Amino acid sequence: MSDFDSNPFADPEAANPFADPSVQQAAGGGNQKGLDDYNPFAETNQVTRPAGGVGQPAAPAPRPATQPAIMTPSEDPPPYTATGQQKISTDELQKRQEELERKAAELQRKEQEMRSQSYDARQNNWPPLPKKCPVGPCFYQDFSVDIPLEFQKTVKFIYYLWMFHVFVLLLNLLGSLAYFAVDSSGGTTFGLAIVWFILFTPCSFVCWYRPLYKAFRNDSSFNFFVFFFVFFFQFCMSIIQCLGITNFSVGWLSGLSTLGKNKAAGIIMLVIGLIFSILAAVDILVLIKVHRMYRSTGASFQKAQQEFATGVMRNEAVQTAAGNAAAGAARGAVSGQYGSGNRY
Repeated sequence: MSDFDSNPFADPEAANPFADPSVQQAAGGGNQKGLDDYNPFAETNQVTRPAGGVGQPAAPAPRPATQPAIMTPSEDPPPYTATGQQKISTDELQKRQEELERKAAELQRKEQEMRSQSYDARQNNWPPLPKKCPVGPCFYQDFSVDIPLEFQKTVKFIYYLWMFHVFVLLLNLLGSLAYFAVDSSGGTTFGLAIVWFILFTPCSFVCWYRPLYKAFRNDSSFNFFVFFFVFFFQFCMSIIQCLGITNFSVGWLSGLSTLGKNKAAGIIMLVIGLIFSILAAVDILVLIKVHRMYRSTGASFQKAQQEFATGVMRNEAVQTAAGNAAAGAARGAVSGQYGSGNRY
């Protein structure tokens, strides 16, 4: 039956698939490159050949004879040296700790005082007058409570500067008395010295020291401008007084003119002129310093205008005057309207 199915004209060798020479070569273990022997991670592109025949493991690739290169620093790192900021002694740490504790205690004291009493309930304590005095203190002053911590030294210094101004005015009074004692033409200077001492002592406190105190206390631009204006006038007065213009104050010019008549009185007047000169120099330095601090607080002229307008409108006298003016204008308008109606 199979003989009928076969092809009598076909080549008997072509029907055998194993008769292919390539298949016979692979089956005989010939040298041929295979996919199983390909190593993509080998250092060379050559494929390792199996040691035995088909099915035997390939020989391991030889390791390189040399070790991989290791990067070594060309120079040694610099030796470690401690800086001045790292050298903090125990005494310095203790000092800082004490300062922090002092500030914390001060803030706690302020907080307790603010809780115990409001600002309006504080009693005036300046000037420090005895209780038996019929006139009581006029102002309340406490640097540790009213003034921020970073501005307390500046405000205290200006307070002492005001006291120094008063002391120099007293010296001017004594120098004018000595000038009047040796020269009869110094009577006018002595009289003006009394006026300067009586007038400038309270006016300087109210006109330029208190505005500065309130400016730092309330961060008030308006009070800063008042201080700048009045204190600049105070600086100009110190310049005039140090010159010693005749019949105005004792100073350089009047002292030199009196030195030929009486050396003691002339020297006293020259010393007072020198003190007035130092006072003028300190005044201009303080003015510059306060102006720098004023610029750092964010104050401005527009803010000063707003504060002035708000303060004026809150004044009871201004409110009463404005109300009376508005009422008078309303009555005038109503009376005018009725008067025009009667005409018709």
